[in-house]
Amino acid sequence: MSGTTNPFHHLVEALDPKEPKQRFFNLSKLGDPRYERLPFSIRVLLESAMRNCDGFLVKREDVESILDWQQTQAQTVEVPFRPARVILQDFTGVPAVVDFAAMRDAVTKLGGDPEKINPVCPADLVIDHSIQKNQDLEFDRNKERFQFLKWGSKAFRNMRIIPPGSGIVHQVNLEYLARVVFNQDGYYYPDSLVGTDSHTTMIDGLGVLGWGVGGIEAEAVMLGQPISMVLPQVVGYKLFGTPDKFITSTDIVLTVTKHLRQVGVVGKFVEFFGPGVSQLSIADRATIANMCPEYGATAAFFPVDDVSVKYLEQTGRDAEKLGYITKYLKAVAMFRDYNNVSQDPDFTQVVEMDLSAVVPCCSGPKRPQDRIAVSDMKSDFESCLGAKVVPESHQASVPFQFNGAEYALSHGSKAVERGLSVKPYIKTSLSPGSGVVTSYLKESGVMDYLFKLGFEVVGYGCMTCIGNSGPLPEPVGDLVAAGILSGNRNFEGRVHPNTRANYLASPPLVFLRDIWPTREEIQAVESQFVIPSMFKEVYEKIEKVNERWNALCAPSDKLYPWDPKSTYIKSPPFFEGLTMTLEPPRSVHEAYVLLNLGDSLDVFDAAERYQQAGSPLLILAGKEYGSGSSRDWAAKGPFLLLDVFDAAERYQQAGSPLLILAGKEYGSGSSRDWAAKGPFLLSYERIHRSNLVGMGVIPLEYLSGDTADTLGLSGRERYTVLIPEQLTPRMLVDVKLNTGKSFQVRMRFDTDVELAYFLNGGILNYMIRKMSGK
Repeated sequence: MSGTTNPFHHLVEALDPKEPKQRFFNLSKLGDPRYERLPFSIRVLLESAMRNCDGFLVKREDVESILDWQQTQAQTVEVPFRPARVILQDFTGVPAVVDFAAMRDAVTKLGGDPEKINPVCPADLVIDHSIQKNQDLEFDRNKERFQFLKWGSKAFRNMRIIPPGSGIVHQVNLEYLARVVFNQDGYYYPDSLVGTDSHTTMIDGLGVLGWGVGGIEAEAVMLGQPISMVLPQVVGYKLFGTPDKFITSTDIVLTVTKHLRQVGVVGKFVEFFGPGVSQLSIADRATIANMCPEYGATAAFFPVDDVSVKYLEQTGRDAEKLGYITKYLKAVAMFRDYNNVSQDPDFTQVVEMDLSAVVPCCSGPKRPQDRIAVSDMKSDFESCLGAKVVPESHQASVPFQFNGAEYALSHGSKAVERGLSVKPYIKTSLSPGSGVVTSYLKESGVMDYLFKLGFEVVGYGCMTCIGNSGPLPEPVGDLVAAGILSGNRNFEGRVHPNTRANYLASPPLVFLRDIWPTREEIQAVESQFVIPSMFKEVYEKIEKVNERWNALCAPSDKLYPWDPKSTYIKSPPFFEGLTMTLEPPRSVHEAYVLLNLGDSLDVFDAAERYQQAGSPLLILAGKEYGSGSSRDWAAKGPFLLLDVFDAAERYQQAGSPLLILAGKEYGSGSSRDWAAKGPFLLSYERIHRSNLVGMGVIPLEYLSGDTADTLGLSGRERYTVLIPEQLTPRMLVDVKLNTGKSFQVRMRFDTDVELAYFLNGGILNYMIRKMSGK
């Protein structure tokens, strides 16, 4: 990581002269005025590049590209980034653990030590997507998955499993897992991470740079490899003013979300600055950062300040950690004083928001970005309702029975005038982000009142916003039922198929302004009852407190005993026939076209149409192929529709390679990871291209101005791709057709590292050979 071969080793010094073995890379010693003008988020990327500069995975010119961000930000420059850790949730984490288990098998077959296969950087997996109110039922339904993950927690070093019932992955990350500054292997360095969930960005609110990636990228980081990323532009978001006393975090975040969507921040970092930031609690900041996917930014970063440190103290971090966190960040100019304008860095663009102008609002009925001021809520709802129900039916009353009692449903209610209550046919649920939340709600007395209103704790984890809050009563007539949630996703049918209008809102909006607490009142209760001892009590026993998890029997072998009858946990076929000998690259001869596709085919759509052919599959694609939000699924498991699957199988049996012709927006949906583990693909979009390279796939790209149409490709030709034995990054290769026509494409291996992955058949094969040879 930081040996003497590192060209920046001269920057290393002790943080405290009394502890000379605890060192850090002092970027302030660069003496380069460019560093002082960098956004704080880019400084994190720079520190990682300098600390990990080895001349192969991270080169000196990569460091220079980041340091020269003022110029390179607009040049689509790709740089490597090695995050400090990885966070996973169980749905997306299981495939990663499966791959690691299969790698151990492969290393054993090659005569190596399987126990060398472990995550190189810390990896935390929080089980939070298997939530049901009845934990006995939950453990029964998910037994195989839980047993496998428990085996992984024992078998692998550097991997921690947080049992079910502990909380939502992002809140557990915020309250417990976040280091803010790492103190590991004799070095201090900034905490940073990637996670296999789009809302990983919530941690940016604490000053920890992080974002969501596909499973293949996450596995690469776990194996100690950098991810390739375009050096992003950074939008500075200046906050000023003081929010009204009745304004909540949700009001602020919904206002920010709508504004940033209008600004256009897709693929960019957003970094917050200005005196208004100091008015926001970590809860406020984390809520804004959590909504990052809804406004399209890669990350929404709040650099660490005094408020961040106070939060760390409040959540039970010890004094020694708080001391070196503050001292280190100040030493490398990464500690922020939001009221000090001299610390304001340069940004690509600056936009502003006056917090005093924020009004109570909610968002809906279908999308998180559809913000509505509460004052406009009635008219907006009636307008939206008109698109579903004829106006004459708006005031209709529908009689029905529920639990043996007679009720009448109508548009709206005056029940609040007779005292605050919730009708029994209204479903209520409370799923706190962690056990600590339950503790301070009980201690403050709030839980008693929530219980009287029907809000019982139903579990800890991702629930309402992914449809896990349980069933509803049978629908009564053709109703437009509404749901109100304090989550982040309100698309139609997502909360429940029968709730067609869903609104994101602060919890107080469900009730009356008369009882609405002010920000000062909330902060007073928080100060009194949200105390460090609660966090210490909950998290000190987090890995042992779940009795069902403790009682769960899991294998203890260093190799996982695969069950051949399992339809869920299966050993993948990626390493069958793997040897230590590298085969030279071979040309692809006489490939058939399986599909000839136009523009704008969603990767998820494609993933439902293809099944892995087994022999080489090629996709000729334009520059925006794979530009959606799930490159992983598009790379690992395409070809599921029977007719295409049958065709692919026949080609496989005949030993014939396959090819797909695709347009510029092919793969723009939500399945890129699984679409990369099956085929040879030809692609451009950054993350999907990276996934393909990681799986040993050949990414080829049309030359500028070329498309299937301009080249006259019908899809009925046979294609031969001439791949030389000596490969260089971004080289041109020839494609010849059986019609006599030929053209060139660019082979998108952009670095020597990517070429090494390809020659080994992918990053997993690369690491298996590397570990087996030691």
